[in-house]
Amino acid sequence: MDYAVRSYGVSQRRACRVLKQNRNICFYRSVRNPRLELRQRMREIAQIRVRYGYRRVHILLRREGFEVGKNLVYRLYREEQLQLRSKRPKRRKMVVARRARFVASAPGQAWAMDFVADQLVDGRSLRALTIVDVFSREAMAIEVGQRLRGEHVIAVLNRLVARHGKPTVVFADNGSEFTGRLMDLWAYHHKVRIDFSRPESRRTTASSRRLTGRYGTNA
Repeated sequence: MDYAVRSYGVSQRRACRVLKQNRNICFYRSVRNPRLELRQRMREIAQIRVRYGYRRVHILLRREGFEVGKNLVYRLYREEQLQLRSKRPKRRKMVVARRARFVASAPGQAWAMDFVADQLVDGRSLRALTIVDVFSREAMAIEVGQRLRGEHVIAVLNRLVARHGKPTVVFADNGSEFTGRLMDLWAYHHKVRIDFSRPESRRTTASSRRLTGRYGTNA
């Protein structure tokens, strides 16, 4: 309607007549709640949990006390353009602004975990989950195996919590073992915040994780 008025210089009444629209739509003002607080919280979650879709965001919002349905979260999620766009280059999908990272001031406050990889002499792959205390640089655990998944990460973390107590923050990358539902439920149960790092390039990650030696025995 506004386009017809601006482009052709006709009155609003005539534009409505030509387009066969009721004039009431020109004066209508939405009374829908803008939900600014909810939108702001969704943007904050999307900046930290960059792999999360609207369903996972909905779960986190419900945990925080927001009485919202899945359909509402989906609508706001789309309106705020929080979805990861497939047309963007893959290496740039999760490049987002981050808030200041947690700085540990004593041992036990923050842990960092990551996987390192190597290969046995017979060609079989080998993975190791490493967990380090950020402040003291103590190696909390090194779990070695050929196939380490999310449930193995949870088992190691539970052993460490039983022995040393829970940390405040756990630093991790965006690997599937760390962004899955098991890890999310573990963090929620223990009230631990997971600080996800920005993804590295595959070449950088591979070169930094490749151990210089080779294991001569089976593990």
